[in-house]
Order: sequence, then structure tokens, then C-alpha cells
Amino acid sequence: MQLCANKLDKKDFFGKSDPFMVFYRSNEDGTFTICHKTEVVKNNLNPVWQPFTIPVRALCNGDYDSHDFIGEFTTSYRELSRGQSQFNVYEVINPKKKGKKKKYINSGTVTLLSFKVESEHTFVDFIRGGTQLNFTVAIDFTASNGNPSQPTSLHYMNPYQMNAYAMALKAVGEIIQDYDSDKLFPAYGFGAKLPPDGKISHAFPLNSNTENPNCVAIEGVLEAYFQSLRTVQLYGPTNFAPVINQVAR
Repeated sequence: MQLCANKLDKKDFFGKSDPFMVFYRSNEDGTFTICHKTEVVKNNLNPVWQPFTIPVRALCNGDYDSHDFIGEFTTSYRELSRGQSQFNVYEVINPKKKGKKKKYINSGTVTLLSFKVESEHTFVDFIRGGTQLNFTVAIDFTASNGNPSQPTSLHYMNPYQMNAYAMALKAVGEIIQDYDSDKLFPAYGFGAKLPPDGKISHAFPLNSNTENPNCVAIEGVLEAYFQSLRTVQLYGPTNFAPVINQVAR
């Protein structure tokens, strides 16, 4: 949106005026909430304000300092949506001056120069529109995680509760899997020595199936993770590139 004004009242003693505009949104209880304030155009009775955007749902904090009141006008979304036209030239009215001066006409006019509505789609909008998420897991099997047989390790194989990696997989995966219709998740590991020859790999499938690394739902990912944890040797170094390239193919 962009606005300009013409022939505004002079308010400064040694100059003209320093006009700016404040936009308020009408609330259901009859009150008004500020949602935008333009920049100040110094010493100008015919200002042209910079184009700006007001998000439909967003509100701005108001500036309640004392200012010289020039005037006001009322419009609506429907009127603004007509764009630049004779219907969007508004008289700026100062109620006090109007009540005191019989010959008072206005304190200037404000003209709409442009108006554009841009939709901001939410995550829910994309999901409702049929968007699918492709969820891929890559687990760090480097030795920096600690010995899996020790309680201090992030890969600690505790028979009574899940370790840190398993809890993270479950927490994230149980949410993400509802946005993937087939619930088939490629799952990889990196930074480990693989049996039987101890070769270091930075992009190995957790289910040991190089042709089909997909796991069924998050439970399948967890099962493949625990299977790999029992068979591979944590090593290193930390190298994300191979698994990222694998997924990007």
C-alpha cells in the first residue's frame, strides 16, 4: 500500500508540518488498536509516504507520545481494495477546527496511490492443500557420542529406557510421520565402522539394505537404529556431506 497527502495544515511555527499517518483497526468492543505508523516526512504539506505492508493478523506497538494532531479520516478494506481512484481520495478532518470555524473545509486530503493484497499461507494451509513431507533420518555414530555401554553416552543401550537419540527420534518422528502418507522413512547413519571389514561409512542404511533404506514409520526407524547400534563400531570423523548428497539425489 502507498499513500500521499495534499495541502495539509501547517503546524510548525518556523516551518510547515512533519506529517505521518497512524492506522488503527476497529475492535469488536468499539475500541481501536494501532496496526501501523508511516515514516515522518519532514517539513512537507504534500507528503508521499513510502510503500508499506500491513500483515492481516499482525499488530504493531503504538507510539503514545504527544504529537500535533492534523486530522483524521475513515475508510474500509473494501474501499481500499478499489485501488487508486476517485473513491480513494479522503478529506483529512480536524473535528475541533471544524467545530470552531464555519468556513472550515478540511485540513488537506490523503490519496491512495497503490494497494495490493498478498496472502500469507500457514503451514496448516499447505497441509490442507495436500503438501507431503519427506522425512529422512541421519544418525551420528561417531565416537564423540561416547561408549554405548556407558550411561554417559548419548547412544547408551539401556534395557529399561530409551537413550537420548531414541527419545529425539520418537519425539520428532511421531509428529512428522502424520504428514507423510506412505510413512516410509529413509534412515541412515554416518561416522561408523561397518562389519565385516571395518570400513568407515558416512552414509550407511540403518536397516543394512542399500537398495531400500526405507523404514516403516518411526517404530521401524527405531528398530533399525538399535540393530545398527549393536553391529557397528562408533568411529569418525563427523562428516555430514555424504549423507546429505545421498538424500538429495
